[in-house]
Amino acid sequence: MRHPHTRTTRRRVVGALTAALLCTAGLAAPAAAGGGPTGSPTPADGLALTPPMGFNNWNSTHCGADFDETMVEGIADLFVAKGLKDAGYRYVNLDDCWALPSRDADGKLVPDPARFPHGIKAVADYVHAKGLKLGIYTSAGTKTCNDAGFPGALGHEYSDARQFADWGVDYLKYDNCNNQGVDAKQRYLTMRDALRATGRPIVYSICEWGENKPWEWASDVGQLWRTTGDISDSWGSMVSILKQNLPLAPYAGPGHWNDPDMLEVGNGGMTDTEYRSHFSLWSMMAAPLLIGTDLRKASPATFDILDNKEVIAVDQDPLGKQGTVLSSAGGRWVVAKELKDGSRAVALFNESGSPQRIATTAQAAGLPNAPAYTLRDLWRHRSYNTAGTISAVVPAHGTVLVRVAADRRWAANPPAVELGLTGGRFVEPGSTAVLTTSVTDLGRSTAHKVSVTLTGPRGWTVTPTSPTRTTALPTGRALRTGWKVTAPAGTPKGSYDLGLRASYRSPAGVRAESTVTITTTVADPPPAGSSYLSDLPWLSADNGWGPVERDTSNGETAAGDGHPITVGGVVYAKGLGTHAQSQVDYYTGKACEKVTAEVGVDDEEGAAGSVSFEVWADGTKVASTGVLTTDMPAQPLTADVTGAEVVSLVVTDGGNGVTSDHGDWADARITC
Repeated sequence: MRHPHTRTTRRRVVGALTAALLCTAGLAAPAAAGGGPTGSPTPADGLALTPPMGFNNWNSTHCGADFDETMVEGIADLFVAKGLKDAGYRYVNLDDCWALPSRDADGKLVPDPARFPHGIKAVADYVHAKGLKLGIYTSAGTKTCNDAGFPGALGHEYSDARQFADWGVDYLKYDNCNNQGVDAKQRYLTMRDALRATGRPIVYSICEWGENKPWEWASDVGQLWRTTGDISDSWGSMVSILKQNLPLAPYAGPGHWNDPDMLEVGNGGMTDTEYRSHFSLWSMMAAPLLIGTDLRKASPATFDILDNKEVIAVDQDPLGKQGTVLSSAGGRWVVAKELKDGSRAVALFNESGSPQRIATTAQAAGLPNAPAYTLRDLWRHRSYNTAGTISAVVPAHGTVLVRVAADRRWAANPPAVELGLTGGRFVEPGSTAVLTTSVTDLGRSTAHKVSVTLTGPRGWTVTPTSPTRTTALPTGRALRTGWKVTAPAGTPKGSYDLGLRASYRSPAGVRAESTVTITTTVADPPPAGSSYLSDLPWLSADNGWGPVERDTSNGETAAGDGHPITVGGVVYAKGLGTHAQSQVDYYTGKACEKVTAEVGVDDEEGAAGSVSFEVWADGTKVASTGVLTTDMPAQPLTADVTGAEVVSLVVTDGGNGVTSDHGDWADARITC
């Protein structure tokens, strides 16, 4: 079985291979580069006028035994039974390992009889009978990406395309491994021509990892193109890919889409909050929505995310605009997307590890001046009116997704209110935290009979220290309430939820409410003196590939698969092994003064790694190295963290993607 990162790692090799021994008969000369920013006409072939939606098995099964025709047909059944077909999902796509390693005597591809005993056409017929479509996979090289060496299509484009069409294939994912150094445009253009020659409409997914900037040339070659390396089921990977894909908005449009890779929703490496962000942001980017989890094992929460038709409508909007970034300071992202009916979708995305207030306005999102606006919360499925402010306190790694319109019927909806919180993020066992909640009227109309409650876990004491009610709350005014929150002595360390709820009435007497879950963390204060950070518990650890490792390098897959930390030929017994993008947070309780470390790219990564190390104190960067590469010795890093409640160790990708970015925090210590 191949780990998905193998495909990314292999990119260092394929570009250097020679084409001298490869027979390339039938390869067409590359056409003039097409594409360019949005504004190009709708394609005449009518394919993928909205981003493709469906399923691909790779992220959940790779080449495991679960991948077979029973699974594929079972996914098709679930598309119908669970309402996913009605929500717009159409493609059931096979990834690598569906074929035998060798072609037959006539040079034809042979489906693996163990996985697909009835052949691919029978599976396609089954899928088509459900009103769905079938996709398949191969590579624009001599072999696919799996180490077993399944046949690729390089030099066999017309024959393979003909087989796919005869089987009834509707979608081709065309990968980039073992490409023998042949020009990317040439390879992908040849398969385009081969697919067209079949006469069958087949959506063409160009999967060359963004290496040759396909957004600049592929809009008349395929219907979608990968803009990044492979995604993994981690927060760091998802955010890294998001940041690479967001700037490419001008190149997306009907029939030609930026593809930031498949969805990881439901695979277990992220929380449901993070998966909602993943799904929201992919929809804002007009990205293909290809489910990557085994739906036969999916939880109700996973289905709730994947089946959110209001969010899907943002992705599938026929105008075909990709969302653009309005602001991103401090990890507080505002992304806006123009929709065909003149409304705007707005995502308030919190990249950080603590709740953040994120705000914009209807005018900043591109709407005209109006007395008030209708604001639809796409995850809560509720409508409100707003005087123009769009804001929320967004939980860590969360996204609030709304649709806003200049609507003359705004008064039919209750005013939007914003629930806020200051203080109280951490509680030490047996101690009391002081916090303040706020309820702010964002609407054009007045909120009446406003009341607020705060509830904690069983056994906790939550006591208000100021009024919890007010008769009326006009536009822009807030009800602020102080609280004391006590965690009983002996409370185990970890995260606990507090429930904040505001109840109010509209001017017409319609009852409304707003709720938010506030996560507080029970943590012990750090020990006095100097301590190795690898010996201390962290609050959270996000990593690009595999887990953060204590006292070893990052091995990219399972915990404990790293090696001794080695930078510039020096071996270190203590430290943290990470992989960009990475962030490790520690609770320091305002009791610490200094962080020190020897930092660099681990020697195990040859010459490809490039990273930057940063230390943050309560959301402020207090130290950084600039870009370090594999051929550099370890660099000393010292950061003043005096008075900080939370210290974060961050590794970024150096600006060129995350391939081989193994960042070591060698001998990392904190003094308290």
